[in-house]
Amino acid sequence: MTDTPEHDPKTTHFGFQTVAEGDKAGMVHGVFTRVANRYDVMNDLMSVGIHRLWKDAMMDWLAPRPGQRLLDVAGGTGDIAFRFLRRAPGASAVVCDMTESMLVEGRARADAGAMAERLDWVVGDAMALPFADNSFDVYTISFGIRNVTRIPDALAEAYRVLRPGGRLMVLEFSQIPNDMLQWAYDRYSFNVIPAMGQVVAGDRDSYQYLVESIRKFPDQETFAAMIRTAGFGLVKYRNLSLGIAALHSGWKL
Repeated sequence: MTDTPEHDPKTTHFGFQTVAEGDKAGMVHGVFTRVANRYDVMNDLMSVGIHRLWKDAMMDWLAPRPGQRLLDVAGGTGDIAFRFLRRAPGASAVVCDMTESMLVEGRARADAGAMAERLDWVVGDAMALPFADNSFDVYTISFGIRNVTRIPDALAEAYRVLRPGGRLMVLEFSQIPNDMLQWAYDRYSFNVIPAMGQVVAGDRDSYQYLVESIRKFPDQETFAAMIRTAGFGLVKYRNLSLGIAALHSGWKL
């Protein structure tokens, strides 16, 4: 029997499209290159500023400690790294992103100048990180893992670069465990966000992809199981805003 495209290991999803695995990274790179200069503004508009509360909740659960070394993958404009460093004197952070224009936007932010001695910016792929084994105390990825071509490869890389005792934390859009609320949120997502992207960023298609990519991402229990399969222990998750987003935590024991 011939596999259908949805199950062919050489294809993957780009939003609701089925594309060749080798094409996805370039397509995602194109999306974030196009939206880089309006990315932070659009995050505020799309979430009515709530993404800031989600990121603060991430830091509350993570509880950064002085002297830790953070790797923030798909870290783009630095939101997570800045929050981490503000809470952990003497800590350091590396922001890694496949899209250089996102890193350029991050380096231009005022916080970047104030934290320059503790902060590095690296172009890199979540599935093949340019770092040695056992290099970091904390690995974070915020609204980025759903864009990775092979999520298990990214989780395996997270496990590899973390030191024993290190912690993984993922913030990602998820699924609302209530059909009516999910229906209402879908109506907002598909009807409002792409139109907003057209008006604010001049790019409807990129935001259509971002909305579709959320719907293709595994639900909370499925993703938690993927983290366990990658080798992490003490895996837990917390829903944010009824499950619109979720925080996933795991440890390299």
